[in-house]
Amino acid sequence: MTQPSRRNFLKASTAGAVAIAGASGAITTTAQAQVNASDSKMAIKANEISQKLFADDGLAIPIATKPTVSPLATGLDRTMVLGGGGEYYIAWYCGFFHGLLEAGLDMAKIPEMVVGTSAGSYMGSSLLSGEFSRLRTEFEFFGKFPEIFAKIAPVTKPNISQQRADQINMSATDGSIETRKIIGHAALAANNKLNGDHIEKVAAFLTGDSKTDWPASRMYTTGVDCYTGERVVVGQKTARKNNIPLAHGTAASSSLPGVAGPTLLGQRYIMDGGICSNPAHVDLVAGSKRALVITLTDGVTGAILTTIPHPIAQNIKDVEATGTKVKWIVAGTPQGVDLLDPKQIAAALRTGYDRAKVEAAKIKEFWA
Repeated sequence: MTQPSRRNFLKASTAGAVAIAGASGAITTTAQAQVNASDSKMAIKANEISQKLFADDGLAIPIATKPTVSPLATGLDRTMVLGGGGEYYIAWYCGFFHGLLEAGLDMAKIPEMVVGTSAGSYMGSSLLSGEFSRLRTEFEFFGKFPEIFAKIAPVTKPNISQQRADQINMSATDGSIETRKIIGHAALAANNKLNGDHIEKVAAFLTGDSKTDWPASRMYTTGVDCYTGERVVVGQKTARKNNIPLAHGTAASSSLPGVAGPTLLGQRYIMDGGICSNPAHVDLVAGSKRALVITLTDGVTGAILTTIPHPIAQNIKDVEATGTKVKWIVAGTPQGVDLLDPKQIAAALRTGYDRAKVEAAKIKEFWA
């Protein structure tokens, strides 16, 4: 994006925007005064219709609100969770896993299950589809990635509908399903330039997706249904049932309201999986013996892409309460970093690579 940068766009003033307030995630607008009892009845009826029609696609999995063993992780030993964080974090991951591989840790082979959200969905899909090994042999490619990214997925100054989606997202004060629906509806109504084929081309480039299959049997991507607010999880079984290519699952998980997408998965339009109060979806690996969790922030400090509170530490405690041993790595971000600026990629690559040298021995011990 030209001036202002995409990060400045995300931090733009919310004056005049629709505000999301209160535990219920209610909207304060002039239109609210027109809501009446019949509207509430219609909302209930619409929800019933939606639940009935989509009951069999297998994509919606409720976010656990208390310590609960995940059926996806039952009986597994090593699992890995990769959280999101924009272009910066994709590059950080590339440097990090490159460094781990040099240290003798092939993370494409060790985990029995990988849960990826947003940037983490790109990295996990690239690892498990075998494409990361191709990319790392041409490591100098990443130095040219900003230019390539700009050509594949050009962005322009945000229009009014994009600003609305962004400002609603950046006004959230809770992660309730009602709030997610409000943000999702704004995302659906945004005329995003980084949409459809553009974001899927980026995903296909990094995952090597065939556009017809989900080759990574251990990979799960996450997202949020824009219409219902439900958490959506895609693995090989549900992907094949709903004819969802790996690139589409990855693109959907990275569809940030007001910036990219939403992306159609099956018959659901999906936005970024980080738009909820369990942004790394660690509950999906609860019950496995060991889980390596890598997130950009600790949920309290660092750059953000939504103002929904992210109690990551509590999310992890809930997983540990099921008996899962967790190693949590917080990548962190330099002061003032623009998570969505491709110009940050070179620095992020180096930072991730250097961090791998610090963490490699600890990860080896954890997996042993």
